[in-house]
Amino acid sequence: MKIKLLLVAVALLWINAGCNMVKSMVKSTIPYTSELTIPSSSEVGITQSVISTANSFDQYFAVKGIAIGKVSEVSVISATLQSTKPADFNLGNLAWVKLYVSKADGKNEVLVASRTDISATTGNTLILDAISTQFIDQYVREKDIKIRLAYQLRNKLTTDVGVYLMLGMNAYPGGR
Repeated sequence: MKIKLLLVAVALLWINAGCNMVKSMVKSTIPYTSELTIPSSSEVGITQSVISTANSFDQYFAVKGIAIGKVSEVSVISATLQSTKPADFNLGNLAWVKLYVSKADGKNEVLVASRTDISATTGNTLILDAISTQFIDQYVREKDIKIRLAYQLRNKLTTDVGVYLMLGMNAYPGGR
């Protein structure tokens, strides 16, 4: 009887560990995405910000609203901006960018990626330098993540510019 209970307990722990591993793999595979619009009214040489909400396909697999209840040490490992409107917009028109995440209410904002050495000839895709040592577990446990893109223009815009943001995450099994 004791051996059966022990085997059942071990099996349950093994299953739980396997589920945690799968959840961390999903979180590490499916990016958070957001669309931001840089208005043509932005001034050159002045720090500006645009705000949006980021979401991820894996949020639809939530249990009681918590998509990643069993993962921890979630960090941004990649951040990419791509111009979408116009698709050929040169992101080299940005002198620098800093990317912040916060809870949906905008509180407890943290810097997760930046790029300060943007070449004037960058093109329509810009890879940011991710700050992978910043854990954002408390943010990705929320229903929505607020994204703030701080930037400074190098050249005046003639039209509003749409950019698509992809945030690659890393997560480990564990957590609450």
